[in-house]
Amino acid sequence: MDPEGNLLIADGFTALYDRHARALYRYCARRVGPDLAEDAVAQTFLVAYEKRHTVDPGADPLPWLFGIATNVLFRHRRDEVRGYRALARTGADPLLVRVSAESHAARTDERVDAGQRARLVARVLAKLPARQRDVLLLFAVADLSYAEIAEALHLPLGTVQSALHRARTKLRKALDEAERR
Repeated sequence: MDPEGNLLIADGFTALYDRHARALYRYCARRVGPDLAEDAVAQTFLVAYEKRHTVDPGADPLPWLFGIATNVLFRHRRDEVRGYRALARTGADPLLVRVSAESHAARTDERVDAGQRARLVARVLAKLPARQRDVLLLFAVADLSYAEIAEALHLPLGTVQSALHRARTKLRKALDEAERR
């Protein structure tokens, strides 16, 4: 039997961590920054271990883990929205670590447009209702399918589709308006 198939044994849980920790870290880092992401991933796996008996051994555990991570991030939501607002105001993403002033200066010209667009996207993300933001980021950052998002957030599939459609519409409208200026 695949060790991941039985989360009740230590080897199965270790395999689960090895297989999915990197994807969860990317998702959490985009939401709350690299410093808090490590703690969020650790907390996600702690909760997962405590609730390992509730997952169907035959089911894909990734949506379940992303659902736990999203709930863990819930308490960091205020920081996430603050980060998006700061990015919208300044164009400097507080969640990304800058490598060096030298490399930053070398790429300034090519980053101006990207920075303007990032500020706009951050402004829209900060204004989105929490459910729409969660669904959009699980889709865009975590690369989950509609069904996986529904499973992760314990929502009906139609609710996920509707929330994603609304979030995309708001984002597209803001980008279109900015492009016309």
